[in-house]
Amino acid sequence: MADVNNSRLGPGEAGVGGLREGEGLSANGRSGAAYLKDNLREYGMLLALIAIVVFFVALVRAQIGVDFLNPQNITNLFLQNSYVIIMALGMLLVIVAGHIDLSVGSVAAFTGAVAAVLTVNYDWPVWAVIPAGLVVGGIIGAAQGYWIAYWRIPSFIVTLAGMLVFRGLTLWLLGGQNIGPFPPAFQALSTGFVPDIFGADRPNWLALVVAVVAALAILGMGMRSRSRNMAHGMEVEPTGIFWLRNVIMAAALVFIGWKLAGFRGIPNVAVSMAVLTILYAFLAESTTVGRRIYAIGGNLKAARLSGINADRLTFLTFVNMGALAGLAGMIVTARLNSATPKAGTGFELDVIAAVFIGGASSTGGSGRIVGAIIGAFIMGVMNNGMSILGIGIDYQQVIKGLVLLAAVIFDVYNKNK
Repeated sequence: MADVNNSRLGPGEAGVGGLREGEGLSANGRSGAAYLKDNLREYGMLLALIAIVVFFVALVRAQIGVDFLNPQNITNLFLQNSYVIIMALGMLLVIVAGHIDLSVGSVAAFTGAVAAVLTVNYDWPVWAVIPAGLVVGGIIGAAQGYWIAYWRIPSFIVTLAGMLVFRGLTLWLLGGQNIGPFPPAFQALSTGFVPDIFGADRPNWLALVVAVVAALAILGMGMRSRSRNMAHGMEVEPTGIFWLRNVIMAAALVFIGWKLAGFRGIPNVAVSMAVLTILYAFLAESTTVGRRIYAIGGNLKAARLSGINADRLTFLTFVNMGALAGLAGMIVTARLNSATPKAGTGFELDVIAAVFIGGASSTGGSGRIVGAIIGAFIMGVMNNGMSILGIGIDYQQVIKGLVLLAAVIFDVYNKNK
């Protein structure tokens, strides 16, 4: 029997057999259109995000006469969608492993309430409140993961119960009232900005420098990864598509950095999201643990037979999800400057939708961190754009539901094809 650990050369990618090391299989023999058609799932969401942004840029300018991508609105996109992106990183691993977590909204609300009580009622410093919130979220994730991993109770049932339990505990802890305001140090977790070390006001040179460095890093790492894949006989994308994709991503980063430099610089939450995205992308795509999570989601029986401890990995994915929900809850609470009993309502729907829209399979075993981030930004851009245009919340819910359904249909269509 083939070792499941080596059956994946990358998340969601199949290896190319029958080639000696150094004998790269190039896709350059195919046209760019043929390659895109064969990899529509991977590139489709990026193209969809670009199309949605262009659509709202044109529509907002035509109807309201303002720039949709003005510096303040780009900053708002980061601030308003930080919780979705952070929790989507954990939710991706849960879904890839073949499970679901419906409790993340309630867990975020509860950990936010805990942080508020510790900060306001007990005068805890922010350096102690943040680790405490992460620990509380991790413990909640461990409690749910225990029943799912070791008792084999379906995750849908366990986390649905958790959603109700922690919503009730949030109401109990807050006494049905809001708790706030918070000291500036805690608010800075969400609404703060990184100081410009160059001492300028506007433009914020730090934002520009970071954006340029990040863009160059993307180009460098892309070229390095492409060379490594070719050396190991793996199929690589056509040269034109490779450069087009990486140049677009690099240009987008520089553009965002230029826009942020014209406002208040880099938001603290953007730094948190960037660091977490890099860490989780490395975990999912370059570590044994990440590859094993994909293995148990792709074929649980084969993974167990190959010696993978699927129960422990499932348990850890829920612990991780709980900790990230705790962090997201504190960020939302800091942004609102108040812990409210209604906080976190519907968060689980936005997070799950972001992961599925980003290309994760509803049956587990496939999905990428970058895809989840793109899915989160698709949801964020849609929410922001529709709000600016004055579209009612009723129509917004309908549109978001149809987009989610279309993403899942697209996934099923690709699999059947």
